Amino acid sequence: MAKVSVYNIEGKEVDTIELNDAVFGVEVNEHLVHMAVVNQLANNRQGTQKAKTRSEVSGGGRKPWRQKGTGHARQGSTRSPQWTGGGVVFAPVPRDYSFKMNKKEKRAALKSALTSRVEENKFIVVDEMKFDEIKTKKFQTVLNNLNVNKALVVLEEGDKNAEISAKNIPDVKTARVNTINVYDILKYNTVIATKAVVAAIEEVYA
Repeated sequence: MAKVSVYNIEGKEVDTIELNDAVFGVEVNEHLVHMAVVNQLANNRQGTQKAKTRSEVSGGGRKPWRQKGTGHARQGSTRSPQWTGGGVVFAPVPRDYSFKMNKKEKRAALKSALTSRVEENKFIVVDEMKFDEIKTKKFQTVLNNLNVNKALVVLEEGDKNAEISAKNIPDVKTARVNTINVYDILKYNTVIATKAVVAAIEEVYA
């Protein structure tokens, strides 16, 4: 089992904990990780882009000039793709880009992402993230104490003050145990989690 240090919000080491290898010590499956990222980005796409084909643009009902004898190339319609104002050849139409991954694949991808963060020493555990008031400056001070800038901070249900305090800090995103995903874990340089969150993740995914 991997051992990691536990820090307080002042950035001082106060304890160490062992991480469950079933979640934080698996063999990293890069293919599943990549598939999970593509899956999330594809599912987020609106798919509402649209351009008109030659059958949808207006005009072009008659032949612009006769077939032979003009010296021009033959043309059947002014709405052909080569004409200004003509239709688009393979025009995009509204479509659904989403695809499904099964639950086992999603879990394996998430475990792989968490394991990679632990292996790279980019997984920081803090004892708790309790704030008496909503204060962005205080949250920024915590990040400075931990020597972190771009971070995904996974909080407990009751850490509402900390969650709101982090909202206005660029390059910081907060999440709950049930909302963490592979894309966010990889997008941010560091993952910060409380001891309670680590226990909850192990309980859910082990």
